[in-house]
Amino acid sequence: MKHETVRTSSFAMPLTSPAFPPGPYRFVNREYFIIQYRTDPEALRRVVPEPLELTEAVVNYEFIRMPDSTGFGDYTESGQVIPVTYKGQLGGFTHQMFLNDHPPIAGGRELWGFPKKLAQPKLEVEIDTLVGTLNYGSVRIATGTMGYKHRALDAAAEARKLAAPNFLLKIIPHVDGTPRICELVRYHLEDITVKGAWTGPAALDLYSHALAPVAELPVLQVLSAKHIVADLTLGLGAVVHDYLAAGQATPQRAGALTAANAG
Repeated sequence: MKHETVRTSSFAMPLTSPAFPPGPYRFVNREYFIIQYRTDPEALRRVVPEPLELTEAVVNYEFIRMPDSTGFGDYTESGQVIPVTYKGQLGGFTHQMFLNDHPPIAGGRELWGFPKKLAQPKLEVEIDTLVGTLNYGSVRIATGTMGYKHRALDAAAEARKLAAPNFLLKIIPHVDGTPRICELVRYHLEDITVKGAWTGPAALDLYSHALAPVAELPVLQVLSAKHIVADLTLGLGAVVHDYLAAGQATPQRAGALTAANAG
């Protein structure tokens, strides 16, 4: 294969059979179950990177069911999004995500920088209750419940909230273990049609796990919950801050980090 062929055909890995196709990425009947809860502000400060700023000590815990998505197929994900501001602009910082499908894990990490890991989330209706669960291996780490469609919400207002900017920390290492890319990325959801939105009484339990530390942002008080069904397009991103740009701190090599941690 010629050098120019490699350069022009490179989109994702593997070169000759990418794990995901080029976009746009359209989602039909995407189903959200979002529980907002109050947490420890010091715990939030430890995980939200500058130049993002915290708005209040709350977290949105999300279960998302995606039965029909371009190129990614049928899957479910779950994770935590933290309300933040960037230069005065309100948005959300995606802290961690867990899902059960390889193409969106690979695409999410490589294209945008979504912090995705493999796990087993579920979102379903059990009689009169909307139930979201997340297992990491055989271990349950999150359970959310809400009364099913107790009260309708304003669909237009929920569409505007979904259109707010979202922020990600994209990290790709160099072959020697040092950071090659370390960027703050902003993206938007686009062409949003909210088909329904509801709220109801809700509860959320998070459990400790060494490799899926959702409980490190503890639930102090459940504030609200909502269930949304929408069609939308996942827009591509833009880099808004480069942590490796001139004037930033020089990254340590992986060996130095290991030695420092060992000490």
